[in-house]
Amino acid sequence: MLRPIKDVFSPEDYPDLLVGLGEPDDAAVWRLDDRRALVATTDFFTPVVDDPYDYGAIAAANALSDVYAMGGQPFLALNVAALPPDLPADILGEILRGGAEKAREAGVVIAGGHTVQDKEPKYGLIVLGFVDLQRMITKSGARPGDALVLSKPLGFGVTTTALKQGKADPADVVEAVGWMKRLNKSAAELAAEFGVRGGTDITGFSLLGHGWELAEASAVGLCFYLDQIPFTSGARRYSREGIFPGGSADNRTYYRQHVNFAPEIVEVEQMLLFDAQTSGGLLLAVPPEKLEALLARAAQLHQLLWVVGEVVVGEGIDVRTSRKVKI
Repeated sequence: MLRPIKDVFSPEDYPDLLVGLGEPDDAAVWRLDDRRALVATTDFFTPVVDDPYDYGAIAAANALSDVYAMGGQPFLALNVAALPPDLPADILGEILRGGAEKAREAGVVIAGGHTVQDKEPKYGLIVLGFVDLQRMITKSGARPGDALVLSKPLGFGVTTTALKQGKADPADVVEAVGWMKRLNKSAAELAAEFGVRGGTDITGFSLLGHGWELAEASAVGLCFYLDQIPFTSGARRYSREGIFPGGSADNRTYYRQHVNFAPEIVEVEQMLLFDAQTSGGLLLAVPPEKLEALLARAAQLHQLLWVVGEVVVGEGIDVRTSRKVKI
């Protein structure tokens, strides 16, 4: 999307823009001084669930996640909304309330925003945050030997698509909504505490798509172990029924060339790893000497984390059925 303006803004002309015009990352980062930088991002999308309050909360958590993925702390946000003119006022109010209360939970104030009319609702946030330059997380920060740690399960795409098709078990929807509304704040704070420098969040490009971006930016390979990857309760059932969002097929088309699957991993399992997520977890590259302490601290904070793979020398992604060596 930035190719049409690639000759308008030269990175050399903006030395304080640390992340933005060069290699892609989760948010833009502008250096303020020798210690701090400003993190800026925006994200919005159409409804993924029926309840307007949950939709607003999920959209806000998703937008805030990009700041957390950079190791930052968000502090200010603006609403971005496109709304049908005939949308009942109470539904509009619930969308905005969901977003506002999720922002307040994150310690963020929503100071205003902008709306336009559109046929289909769209809502999200512009978010600003601060990051300590010594604790910044980027996609280029993974190193061979790091453990790959995931902070939320996969399966949100297939579950919300099943909901749209009227095929979802209500309990599965409640589970997925709970995860999508959950902030990545605690996981980001753990990453900062233990000196994690490589990571990203898992959203529309799927675990494998965002994983490949991490691998490419860091000039490394990634190895995932299927039996270590967590999924929401209904994810495998919906995948067997072929219920996937359109973005999952797009992810497979674009990223498949960068992924080597073990022969015994069947197509529906592959597709689950290409499943487009909304407000997914953080994927962190944790130095091996810090992994045990980080997991112990996470348990104290009741922050679920899963070790799903490791960073290796090489390029691209290997997906194996199980872990061959202990991390």
